[in-house]
Amino acid sequence: MVKFSEMKYTRPDVEAFKAALSELADQLVAAKSFEEAEAAFLKSEELSAEFDTMSTIANIRHDINTNDEFYKAEVEFWDAAGPECSEVGQKFAQALFNTPFRAEFSEKYSPLLFTNTEIELRTFKPEMVEDLKRENELSTEYSQLKASAQIEFDGELRTLSQMTPYTSSADDEVRLAAWKAVDAFYTSHAEDWDRIYDELTGLRTKLGRILGYDNYVPLGYDRMGRNCYTKDDVEGFRQAVVKYVVPLADRLRRAQAKRLGVEYPMSYADEALAFRSGNPRPQGSAQDILDHGRKMYHEMSPETAEFIDVMMDNGLMDVLSTKGKAGGGYCTSLPTYKVPFIFANFNGTQGDVEVITHEAGHAFQNYCCRDIIPGSMQWPSMESCEIHSMSMEFFAWPWSEGFFGPDTDKFLYSHLAGALTFIPYGTMVDHFQHVVFENPDLTPAERNEEWAKLSKIYMPWLRLDGELPFYGGGRAWQRQSHIYQSPFYYIDYCLAQTVALQFWSYMQKDRQAAWDAYMKLVYPGGTKTFRGLLEAAGMKAPFDEEVLREVCETAAKWLDEFDEGKLV
Repeated sequence: MVKFSEMKYTRPDVEAFKAALSELADQLVAAKSFEEAEAAFLKSEELSAEFDTMSTIANIRHDINTNDEFYKAEVEFWDAAGPECSEVGQKFAQALFNTPFRAEFSEKYSPLLFTNTEIELRTFKPEMVEDLKRENELSTEYSQLKASAQIEFDGELRTLSQMTPYTSSADDEVRLAAWKAVDAFYTSHAEDWDRIYDELTGLRTKLGRILGYDNYVPLGYDRMGRNCYTKDDVEGFRQAVVKYVVPLADRLRRAQAKRLGVEYPMSYADEALAFRSGNPRPQGSAQDILDHGRKMYHEMSPETAEFIDVMMDNGLMDVLSTKGKAGGGYCTSLPTYKVPFIFANFNGTQGDVEVITHEAGHAFQNYCCRDIIPGSMQWPSMESCEIHSMSMEFFAWPWSEGFFGPDTDKFLYSHLAGALTFIPYGTMVDHFQHVVFENPDLTPAERNEEWAKLSKIYMPWLRLDGELPFYGGGRAWQRQSHIYQSPFYYIDYCLAQTVALQFWSYMQKDRQAAWDAYMKLVYPGGTKTFRGLLEAAGMKAPFDEEVLREVCETAAKWLDEFDEGKLV
């Protein structure tokens, strides 16, 4: 196994890659037997894995230090290279889709191979290339702008991630001052956020219209690879969230305001503090968290033990928050090496533990599926990916004391409460994006007004006022990177959270049976649809409103029985 630090990066020859893939497409078309067609297919898999691995290494190393001039230039190269290769990629996809050996491919690999290829073919025309390059450039600009934050606070210049301990401080004055400082950073770049999103909205609308749609929405769904549910299903889910989840989340926020002794509806600054004594915080250092994480995965199962040793022994996690590092966290994969990689920003909050559980849930699934062919099916569609991560957070509960010590009860309560209050927010993000792309001529001010309107529906516990001009002005959506970089992704978290809560409920009754069901969800990777994976694991699809009703009733019962005297 090669350590990440030792993985060699070489900028590929794009023209040579395009020529090689084009030749393989011709071979696939000319194949006289399944064996000949499969040989071209497998060679394309190897070629694409090498190409994608170089792209991923460059992007990870750039995110670790956005000030590194070499990798900054490489990301600019890849922002252009991806779209430039789209046409030849489509040529190969078309050759595969039209192969006379479809039955043999479907039997050996998965019938979903052709469903997904058909969706892929709907997402591109050659005249889109320059706009796709520009879309990548704008996405990178947004990321770099956030990473550039140098907020003077408590005697030092701090990144957005490094401000989190202050924006969740139990000291009311410190917490409010921190929120004002972050608000000031976002406000100082208000014109940039507006400009970038204006152009992105226009570009994406144009891309949709090139493909014959009225707006970007159908293309957005295809780009997310949605192969078993529709916009109507998502709209039905949103309605059920308002009906069942918002009232329970509101109950939790009212209880929070009462604990804190603050006015309801709460300000953004007060909402960030769950308990008057302070939010649960992990005990020990970042290394202590990683060490307990390794212990947890060794005790959880033989499969997770093997996985965590590979990750930690080979430097496949970069989790410390440093200056110049891109914000947020993610899991990706390095296909040539058949390993995942976790990127995160530890900052001394409970989110650090959620990295070692959430992102590791993604990584564990990918590690288990590393040998699936084609490589694109090593991951399922994104709403299924998020089930692996969010459910893993709940499977980690028995080890919570090792992470949180005396704050364990606060963590368990706030983790469940956080899952429930997140669903309305995530659903609102999705609703907002539908409004924006169905009305692409909205001005920046009108977009902010739409966000403020939706806030009253999905998050009635939040007060929008002038104390924090950025947040109070309906601009909070601009800090959500998915809205800029991965449109329509966010509802996937909400669908997955609903399924994860089903797993959580199952764990209360029979933990081993719940784990066995989870592994049935993990091993197929992307060879099954979202609905197919749920069926294999014995879980219910979240589009039936009864699923959300049942989840909320189970969670409410647990919260009712929890000794709130432990919460101060």
